[in-house]
Amino acid sequence: MTGSLLAARGLEYTYSGGIVALRDLDLSVGRGRKLAILGPNGSGKTTLLLHLNGTLRPTRGEILIDGRPARYDRRAINHWRRRVGLVLQEPDDQLFAATVEQDVSFGPLNLGISESATRERVREALEALRISHLAGRATHTLSFGQKKRVAIAGVLAMRPELLVLDEPTAGLDPHGVTHLLGALQQLHEAGTTLVFSTHDVELAYAWADEVALFHDGAVLVQGETTAVLGDGEALRRARLRPPLLLEVAQALPEKDGDGAPGVPPRSREALLTWLRNRFCQSGAGSVNRCDEPAPGHCARRAAD
Repeated sequence: MTGSLLAARGLEYTYSGGIVALRDLDLSVGRGRKLAILGPNGSGKTTLLLHLNGTLRPTRGEILIDGRPARYDRRAINHWRRRVGLVLQEPDDQLFAATVEQDVSFGPLNLGISESATRERVREALEALRISHLAGRATHTLSFGQKKRVAIAGVLAMRPELLVLDEPTAGLDPHGVTHLLGALQQLHEAGTTLVFSTHDVELAYAWADEVALFHDGAVLVQGETTAVLGDGEALRRARLRPPLLLEVAQALPEKDGDGAPGVPPRSREALLTWLRNRFCQSGAGSVNRCDEPAPGHCARRAAD
């Protein structure tokens, strides 16, 4: 836990009626990391996220901020939420002002930020999410993907150190996912720590620095993405399948008899490039190393 921006130690939470949502949970969020909380629907991921910004208070255990136990008085909670912003899965749960600009302005103004400083923060947040053109739009006229980005901009305008997102890509089409992840990557490169929940193994593999494998209210294992998602036994316990890209990489034969290749590719484009560099199908049907990785090269060789 030492050196973590945020951590959970022995966290437990029971809803009214005796429904246990979290069970002796340990989690560590390293500064500057992208952490995926990966698990099936209904496993308690959202309940955990609501603890990370102080919305819920644990039945047992504690949240640590910079290694110190979090406090729940009003002043401490306000400071906590300045540092840790939460974006819910359903954007309509966070949008309530008439226009986009008014909605994104609410958080900073509520913190006591001056109007001039708030305008600058709103401008920066809208630019970061690539939605400056929506500033004057009524929030109820936005598409689902636009609402997602406005909700994130509203939290971003408060300039949190850590941004927590509940299923950020849920409900988005492939173009919307690409657009949103691109904007979040820019935020990360600018210094924002990101934590996101998902049941999408492929997303976690492609995008996270670390994965916390979540099941039945507890973290089974946390660590570097490739190591965790290459742990077949842990994935089986969490009732998840390994990512396809990792399965493909692991299924490839040894490279020239020297053992398995190094770090597996983490994106579709990287896998295709990797395969072109590793193998080329000759006209005789045997597999040879290909020194010219351009697309279609193998087909040209076969034709020759």
